[in-house]
Amino acid sequence: MSVKVIIPSFLQTITCGDTEADAPAGNVNDIIRGLDRLYPGFEDKITGDGGIKEFINIYVNDENIRFLQGELTQARDGDEISIIPVIAGGSSNAFSGE
Repeated sequence: MSVKVIIPSFLQTITCGDTEADAPAGNVNDIIRGLDRLYPGFEDKITGDGGIKEFINIYVNDENIRFLQGELTQARDGDEISIIPVIAGGSSNAFSGE
């Protein structure tokens, strides 16, 4: 068995349109590196100098890895990893009629 990784739309240009990928079980860091070998540039879109970029959340079975062991969080056979970009922006007066 393996881990299923759900690929968000912003990464699908790198994955040639693949919306999910299978990866060997392991920690999140190793899974991201493995996907980068399969899809060059994948890791650069997710990680920066300090690990996972601030505007990227990664979940293992619906649990945010930031509240677990971060990039060292283990994903086991049959688990699902979701990579979710944080959406922010807008105007503080968007609903004030201005």
